[in-house]
Amino acid sequence: MEEIKARKDYLRAIKKLNKWIYAYYTLDDPLVPDEEYDKLYKKVENYEKTQNIDLNSPTQKIGAKPSKQFKKKKHLTKMWSTEDVFNEKELEDWINRIYKNVGEVDFYIEPKFDGLSLNLIYENSVLKRAETRGDGEVGEDVTNNAKTISSIPHKIDYKELIEIRGEVIIKKDDFEKLNKRIKNNQTPFTNPRNAASGSLKQLDPKVTAKRKLFFYPWGVGKNSLNYKNLSDLMDFIYSLGFIKFKRNICKNIEEIKKEYKEFKKIRNTLPVMLDGMVIKVNQINLHKKLGVTAKYPKWMVAYKFPAIEKITTILNIVPQVGRTGVITPVAIIEPTEIGGVVIERVTFHNYSEIEKKDIRINDKVIVIRSGDVIPKITKVLKEYRTNQEKIIRPKYCPICKKPLLDEGILIKCQNLNCPSRIISSIIHFASRKCLNIKGLGKNIVEVFYKKGLIKDLVDIFYLKKEDLLKIPLFKEKKAQNLLDSINNIKGIECWKFINALGIEHIGEIVSKKLCKKFGLNWYKAKLEEIQKVKGIGLKAIKSIIEFTKNNENKKKIKKLIKIIEPTSRY
Repeated sequence: MEEIKARKDYLRAIKKLNKWIYAYYTLDDPLVPDEEYDKLYKKVENYEKTQNIDLNSPTQKIGAKPSKQFKKKKHLTKMWSTEDVFNEKELEDWINRIYKNVGEVDFYIEPKFDGLSLNLIYENSVLKRAETRGDGEVGEDVTNNAKTISSIPHKIDYKELIEIRGEVIIKKDDFEKLNKRIKNNQTPFTNPRNAASGSLKQLDPKVTAKRKLFFYPWGVGKNSLNYKNLSDLMDFIYSLGFIKFKRNICKNIEEIKKEYKEFKKIRNTLPVMLDGMVIKVNQINLHKKLGVTAKYPKWMVAYKFPAIEKITTILNIVPQVGRTGVITPVAIIEPTEIGGVVIERVTFHNYSEIEKKDIRINDKVIVIRSGDVIPKITKVLKEYRTNQEKIIRPKYCPICKKPLLDEGILIKCQNLNCPSRIISSIIHFASRKCLNIKGLGKNIVEVFYKKGLIKDLVDIFYLKKEDLLKIPLFKEKKAQNLLDSINNIKGIECWKFINALGIEHIGEIVSKKLCKKFGLNWYKAKLEEIQKVKGIGLKAIKSIIEFTKNNENKKKIKKLIKIIEPTSRY
């Protein structure tokens, strides 16, 4: 990491950081990924270790100034930021400083939620006020909005004045649903943290109430409680009716490292976003002795997870034809490593999504990947835009060159004999979630199609060993295993057969309903008959009718039923 050396570069970095801070905290519209911010912030910090600190430096501030949309409220006690560490060396340095100043301690471990910090003030058992962090000294009064959050008690079984602090978050699934409801003229939320903050700061509390926000406590400000350990104090807070999350006590650095690995392991399975874990000295009486800096307490630190979002460049957009003929735009991006995986392609839902986000060739964008989740482009960084080329909706199929049907949101290739549609259908038919034909994966299907061995789903069942052995990829055992796997699917359940056909909007649930009602004659059912089946929506009904009214498809279904002999079980 190239360090800042010149004063002018330092001042330029401060200006950029402050711009990013304003967008992140005040506008709820982050301009860069956290990793990008953290890198520049670290450079500024390193420069300031040997040089005079500019008064406007973000290292001297907490959060950002409160918004003018809400009344300003001064916190009873200061809301500090948390020092970040990003690797084991920085963690060890922090722990060694603790040991040097106060000796052996216990460490209280809790998750670091990616949300908006909130300060709740209770007096005489009643929620008196709710304030955002703001600049640490003064926050925004969002009491009416906070009262719509079901996990914030309006009354607690404790009468003394107390500040209870925590994070307002939105669950991943609710974040996705919220972005889907956003209208075309509105910008989608970049990430769950952005969505939680924007939702809490709505001028109309009724809007906040619809957003399904949650509050997780992580500390207290002003209080008259008398606990020796932070873990016991937080146990008391949780007992007042707040949501409890995974926490632990660690005795040494090895236990902390083990806990960090465990948090990383479960991170992607959790319904909420975590961006690290927080480590605090458990003994409360040592907090004052360890002291604070201008920005954060020295008795706590946030051990951050590796970044799941980065900046990259869109090199091209290529159309891809799916098994139902729908054209899906795929972004070819500058290869970017995220969480140990190099990302080179990102798939969009449709061309309308590209237009909504105003994405162009050569745009710099934020790409995110969390665990096994498919990479997504969450934001266009328009401040870097110069003369970027607009993306044109395709008019002809990139594979068969036939004219496309543009329905607005969806663009479709209607040619049933389009090679891409056929190959995609075969891959889906043989996939693990459908008929699970082992040995017939994507690469093998493509080879078989090019060699003329499979031109249709039915052809799978006429493969011969002598034909397979002519292909360099196959030897005796591999060829026999594939033929055995194909033979083993005979007699499968009716619903699995329907699901494998890849009819648009038809999955496991609808397939089972069709089998339960019509058995193996499902493809003969008329529109009015299907409409009477509970739980099958209009889109699914339309897809079934369109698929089964096609004579070629009907012939194919009959032939496959004769070969596979599916049972009417569902």
